[in-house]
Amino acid sequence: MEIRYPQPLMTGDIIGVTSPSSGVPSELVGRLDFALQHLRDLGFVVDLGNCMDGATHISAPVEQRAEELMRMLLDPKIKAVVPPWGGVTAIDILPHLDFEAISAAEPTWLVGYSDISTLIAPLTLLTGNATIHGGNLMDTPYGVPDSLRSWLDVASLSAGDTFKQSPPGVYRINDWDDWSVEPEATEHAWNGKGTWERLDAGLDEVSVSGRLIGGCIETLANLAGTPYLRTESLRNDPADPLIVYIEASGVEATTICRHLHGMRLAGFFDGAAAILVGRTGAPDSDTLTQNEAVLDALGTLDVPIIGNAECGHVPPHLAIINGAQGRLVFTDKEQYLAQTLA
Repeated sequence: MEIRYPQPLMTGDIIGVTSPSSGVPSELVGRLDFALQHLRDLGFVVDLGNCMDGATHISAPVEQRAEELMRMLLDPKIKAVVPPWGGVTAIDILPHLDFEAISAAEPTWLVGYSDISTLIAPLTLLTGNATIHGGNLMDTPYGVPDSLRSWLDVASLSAGDTFKQSPPGVYRINDWDDWSVEPEATEHAWNGKGTWERLDAGLDEVSVSGRLIGGCIETLANLAGTPYLRTESLRNDPADPLIVYIEASGVEATTICRHLHGMRLAGFFDGAAAILVGRTGAPDSDTLTQNEAVLDALGTLDVPIIGNAECGHVPPHLAIINGAQGRLVFTDKEQYLAQTLA
């Protein structure tokens, strides 16, 4: 599969905002308004969609959500689409999306994580369009540690560019700003220190390359084995490797273990040269930790498994391009993920 990269995001471009899963409740509209103004202050034009209602678990009926997302992805004037956040059931709009039409149009950046993984991973796997797993709109006003890149920075890159990110050594876990009280928060209060960790028993230095794909375990597990999550489409040859990244949002370790076993049996990890596991605030179970859950399900793959990465629900966020050519290095001297838009 040839990966197609959208044109670099530039000042003056239009960014579409819609909620293909859950909308924004009334008490958080102040944060939404602040995040939208943040984009405008950076010089972007915002196209705010109609599917934003946060009164229930979905922002609008499925047909409306799908139609609005399609409109934004097919409009050549809109250069990026970023939802306010994830949600619950983005899965329901997948059958309503016209992936052939998306493939035929100029690619547009689609950005997000959590339940938005349900959309961005299939979009890349089915169309070849690169997508960004990274901070969502409500997170965008926060500053990013120097060793990482914001999704806006990544979306401004051109095909052929390479960028590198490394663990910043700080994180924020189980301590969230109350946006209903402080909607204009822009700085995280880092309450944890830590870096990447080798979870498997391997002692060799890690330096592997492969196409990047992944997302939230709790949402992608529901797509495993379906036409929407066949990672072999990224492998032009059976020998072509992948670098797979995964992260647990909030369910306990036994459930994560079952999800990962199912994803492995469905072939999601076939061809993985390494697995990057996001730091999580999800609870351990009585007899199983989150790291043990990963090893129970994926340890038999006999590939390096690197944990505590910034690719999940625990800030800060490591921006990852689905479909990009990645290089993952983990040695005593350096740890980084380099990505090339190639």
